[in-house]
Amino acid sequence: MNLPAKVTVKEVGPRDGLQNEEEHISTIDKIEWINQLSESGLSYIEITSFVHPKWIPQLGDAVDVAKQINRKPGVTYAALVPNERGLERALEADIDEVSIFMSASEAHNRKNINKSIRETYPVLSPVVQTAKNEGKTVRAYVSTVFGCPYDGTVEVDQALSVCERLFEMGIDECSIGDTIGVANPLQVERVLSTLSNHFPKDKLALHFHNTRGTALANVVTALQLGFTTFDSSLGGLGGCPYAKGASGNLATDDLLYMLEEMGIHTGVDHHKLLKSGEWIQHVVGKPLPSHHMQMLRSGGIQV
Repeated sequence: MNLPAKVTVKEVGPRDGLQNEEEHISTIDKIEWINQLSESGLSYIEITSFVHPKWIPQLGDAVDVAKQINRKPGVTYAALVPNERGLERALEADIDEVSIFMSASEAHNRKNINKSIRETYPVLSPVVQTAKNEGKTVRAYVSTVFGCPYDGTVEVDQALSVCERLFEMGIDECSIGDTIGVANPLQVERVLSTLSNHFPKDKLALHFHNTRGTALANVVTALQLGFTTFDSSLGGLGGCPYAKGASGNLATDDLLYMLEEMGIHTGVDHHKLLKSGEWIQHVVGKPLPSHHMQMLRSGGIQV
């Protein structure tokens, strides 16, 4: 295999993982979890969302969380920001990186943002410009690139068009999302080959879901194509609230095991990460779906 020597793993569990949890997670526990993740060797943690608390009550304490965590030098602390009002709060909390979001499919974009794709650009553009003026980097999530729960098949040209507009706004990186976990390695090869003809590979990240058990296979395909940035959530926590059955992000612990066993450097201490996974599993009060969390519960491995 033609594989990279190093990969960047971007942990999204404190935001993407916790946002769907029905049971309230205390601010103190969120801060403690992020602090644990900071000590694991991760270089990037998405810690919260500045979406209005009415839409995501679980993350209504975003400013408090961002202000009270122990920030470790060398770690980027990012947050999801939907609009200019959210950006004001994110800047107040001194977030390192601003993450904006939209979909490649019309129906999902309307369900998620309550706007058409065309109507979304004027909302996001000033967020990008202001954030950049404030010295922040900006990342964009593009959801439903590989399939939509409402529209079904999503043509790669739709994703390409959205990405082009976002890069024209000035974003630094675009995360390509398999929001409902329908992608397969051949589709990943086709989509990424097209996108990499238009954008540098180091400006694109992959955000796979493991709904149908294909996330790691899709990662291997992306690795062989030269992509080196992947989003994941410890324990496989989280999913998409607007995509029925799309539970389970790609699990950070399973991803790291595979990468390290393949000789690909991540800089993350797998032992510390597993201890943190065991801790948050106790906090949320339910078993997490990753293979390593299953092995921990069965006594197959110890931390």
